[in-house]
Amino acid sequence: MKRSPSPSVKESGTRLRELTADLERLEAKLRRGGGPDKIDRQHKQGKLTARERIDLLLDKDSYSQEIGLLVAYDQYDGGSPSAGVVTVIGSVSGREVVIVANDATVKAGSWWPETIKKILRAQEIAMRSRVPIIYLVDSAGVNLPYQGGVFPGQYGASRIFYYNSIMRHYLKVPQISAVMGPCIAGGAYLPALSDFIIMVEGTSFMGLGGANLVKGATGQTIDNETLGGARAHNELSGVAHYRVKDDPACLEKIREFVSELPPRPPAAVAISEGVKAARTANSLYDIIPEDHRQPYEVRELLDCLLDAGHLDEFQADYAKEMITGRARIRGIPVGVIANNRGMTRAPGGGPPRFGGIVYTESAEKVAYFIDTCNRHQIPLLFIQDVSGFMVGAEAEHSGIIRAGARFVEAMATAAVPKIVLTVNHASGAGYYAMAGQGFDPDFIYSWPTGRMGVMEGDSAVQATFGTELEKLKRRSESPDDALKAEMDRVRETYERELDAKYAAARGFVDAVITPENTRDALELSLRTALNYSGPHLGQFVLSTKFG
Repeated sequence: MKRSPSPSVKESGTRLRELTADLERLEAKLRRGGGPDKIDRQHKQGKLTARERIDLLLDKDSYSQEIGLLVAYDQYDGGSPSAGVVTVIGSVSGREVVIVANDATVKAGSWWPETIKKILRAQEIAMRSRVPIIYLVDSAGVNLPYQGGVFPGQYGASRIFYYNSIMRHYLKVPQISAVMGPCIAGGAYLPALSDFIIMVEGTSFMGLGGANLVKGATGQTIDNETLGGARAHNELSGVAHYRVKDDPACLEKIREFVSELPPRPPAAVAISEGVKAARTANSLYDIIPEDHRQPYEVRELLDCLLDAGHLDEFQADYAKEMITGRARIRGIPVGVIANNRGMTRAPGGGPPRFGGIVYTESAEKVAYFIDTCNRHQIPLLFIQDVSGFMVGAEAEHSGIIRAGARFVEAMATAAVPKIVLTVNHASGAGYYAMAGQGFDPDFIYSWPTGRMGVMEGDSAVQATFGTELEKLKRRSESPDDALKAEMDRVRETYERELDAKYAAARGFVDAVITPENTRDALELSLRTALNYSGPHLGQFVLSTKFG
C-alpha cells in the first residue's frame, strides 16, 4: 500500500514528529502479523499473506487506507495484531472498494470480539457509500476461548450476515468472496451471501463443519478436500461459482469482476481538477505546537490541506473562534469546519474568547453553515481541536444549551458525507458536536497528536480532588504524599487513555494518519463516500431519496 515517508525525527524535536515516528514503528510491527515464522508457513502452504493478497489486488501506485490497523494492539498480551483481520479502502480496476482479508498468520485468522467489530465497520463503510466489498476468506472460525464476545449479542458475528443480507437484497452493494483458505461453520454464510464465490484449488475449504467435527458428530471419515474443497463446491454442491489454480489467479479474477460492474453513478458535486496545497505537509510539523495547550495558526494548517490553501470563508468576521468555509481537496468540494485555537476578541470589545471553546454565537454560526452545505449536498470536513462548550453564568444566560443543541442537531441530521480529522483535543460535548463517532461520520481520523476524552488529566484531578484541596488550602496545609500519589495516578490514567493510539486500539477512530498522508486519506475517503448521493445517515438507509 502506497505511503509517503515521514521525515526523520532528527530533523526536529516537535511533539508531532516524535509521535509520528512512534506510530510508524508500531504500524510496521503490526503489519508483520504473526511474524516471520507464520508468514513462512503461509507461503509453504502455497498461500499469500493477507497483506500480500491486498497489495496484488489493489491498483498499482494507488493510495489505500487501512482501517483499524491498531485495533487490539495493546490487548491479549500483543497476540492479536489488528485482531487477525485486515480491512482496507482502496482502488481496484479504478473503482473505490472495501476489502476484508483474514490474516491467517494470526491464530489461523480466527475471530476475536474485535475481529467482528472491524468486519462490521468495513461493511458499514460499504453500505453507507454503496461501494463494492471484497472478502478474502482464510479463517479457522471463532477463537473459542473468546466465543462469549463473538457469538451472541446484537453486534455479534450474526450481525455480519445480517449486513450481508441487507446489502444483497436491498442496497444492491456488490459483494465478492474469495475462499483462499478455511471457511468454517457460520463463517461460511459470509461467502454464501455474496454475489460471486471463488475458491482456490488445493488450499480452500468451505463447510459448516470440518472433517474432525463430521467424524465426531456422524462417525463418517472424510478429508477436508473431499468434504468441502474447491472441486467439491464447484462440481457437486454448486455453492461456489468459480475455481482457480492459485492466489494470483484468484485476485486477477476479482479484478475482472470489479472492472465489469456497472459504472459508478455521477457524484452529487462538481469535481474539478485538483491543485497542490499552498504549503507542504512537512510544514505541519512546525505549525503544531510542542505543548498541546498552546495556540497555533489554524489557517496555516489549512494551507497544508486545501487546494491552493484557498478557503472561501463563511462569516469570517463573526464568532471567530470557529472557522467555516468552502474549499476543495484534490478538486473535491468540501465544507470546512475548524476550531480556531488562540484568543480572539469580539468587535466592540468585551472579554477575550478562547479558541477551541464553542460559544453560543459560534454554535449558531456552524449550525447555519452545516444546513447550507447540506442543502447544496457539499460534504463536510470537521477539523477537531475542541475543548468543549463554554460554561459560566454569561454562557448559560446567553442560551448556550439551546445553541449547542441546534449545532448537534444540524450535524446529526446532515445527510451529506462527514469526514473528521482530530488534530489535538477532542474533549467534552464539543467532541460530540464536531461529529464524534457516535454520530456516524463516514470516516474519522486522528493525527498522532489527537487526544480524545471527557477532559484533560489536570481538569480531572481538579474535578475529583478539588473539594479536598480547597479544604487543605483554607487550613494552609499541603497535600500529603498519599494524596499526591493518588492525583498523579489519575493524571497518568488520563494521559494514557487520551492517547490517539489508545482510541485507535478500541476502534474509536478509523485510523491514526500521518501529516504526509492526510490529503491522500481525505481524498480517498471523499471519493469513496461520493459513490452514493443519497443520505449518509446511520449504518445504511434503504430509501434513495435525498434530504
